[in-house]
Amino acid sequence: MIIGVVGLGAMGLGIAQVFAQAGHPVRATDAADAARASARERMAAALAPRVAKGAMTGAERDATLARLTVVDTVEDIAPAGLVIEAVAERLEVKQAVFRSLEPLLPADAVLATNTSSLSVAAIAEGLARPGQVLGLHFFNPAPVMKLVELVAHAGTTAAALDLARSLAEGAGKVVIACPDRPGFIVNRCARPYYGEALALLEEGRTATEIDAAMVAAGYRLGPFALIDLIGADINLAATESLAAAMGGHPRYHVFRALRDQVARGELGRKSGRGFVFPAEPAPPPADAEAIALRIEAALANEAAWLLSEGGVTAEGIDTAMKLGLNFPRGPFEARARHGADRIRATLAALEAAAPPHLKTRYLPAPEPSP
Repeated sequence: MIIGVVGLGAMGLGIAQVFAQAGHPVRATDAADAARASARERMAAALAPRVAKGAMTGAERDATLARLTVVDTVEDIAPAGLVIEAVAERLEVKQAVFRSLEPLLPADAVLATNTSSLSVAAIAEGLARPGQVLGLHFFNPAPVMKLVELVAHAGTTAAALDLARSLAEGAGKVVIACPDRPGFIVNRCARPYYGEALALLEEGRTATEIDAAMVAAGYRLGPFALIDLIGADINLAATESLAAAMGGHPRYHVFRALRDQVARGELGRKSGRGFVFPAEPAPPPADAEAIALRIEAALANEAAWLLSEGGVTAEGIDTAMKLGLNFPRGPFEARARHGADRIRATLAALEAAAPPHLKTRYLPAPEPSP
């Protein structure tokens, strides 16, 4: 099947590489001349380390590159059977892409959005065949990260979902179905990892000791090192977007420390300074286990709230969090590790001590069904 990709930034080109490596002809475009002109060279550069370490032969690299056809306009993407857009994260831009594409494609072609924060139903609105629209949310870098979130809106057809799942799994991805709700699985359930760390910072703990506690608990990166890696500005935008979508609930509170970090331009690795970068890691504090318990209790509670809303499984949430963020365990695995009673007691103590702006932040979700 021909795969179409609209948008040749890092994410779009990575998605094109995923399917080209899997043997699909890929037709890709971008509104920017420079992005189109450099696409093949950038993909060759991305494949070079794989060849150097023996994960791919030179012939396989050449075959992958040969499957990529860069075209000038979206009109040239037809007759793709699946088109994935990876353009700017703005509703009107994504809608315009799909409205341009829909009349050019076969009636059974699937239109997939790589959005990480927008409503898939809203993107599909106004199309003649909204049932062919779904979300395929890849994680960056797409050729490396195994997770793809498969997002159905209320009208997405089963045939479209089956096709998208089959193609993504055939390209080596682990596909987790999730509902069309703000943040899907990973971006929503990850908020407490950052948010609870920022709450601790607000209480007077240091970023280095919070990170050290989570590393001691088995996490590859502490929450502040992860913010520094992603970029504080990117993390703030995601946090603000989810907070707005969830009605400003205290579970999604946007902490001043994060806003101030962005205002100072201390965005993390890309700016040369962040919450912890470039400092060396610190040893864990004496109460490292209590810090980790608090953060994992908040993670487990957010996951339980999502589970209670339907459309996803506990196993799916755990898998998504481990693959999407390289967590050592998912939130329900953490809940089982600590014990449900200990999680509830931790949440109750946090709620009792919460300042006014965080009241109701720690109210427990309904108990998961056995």
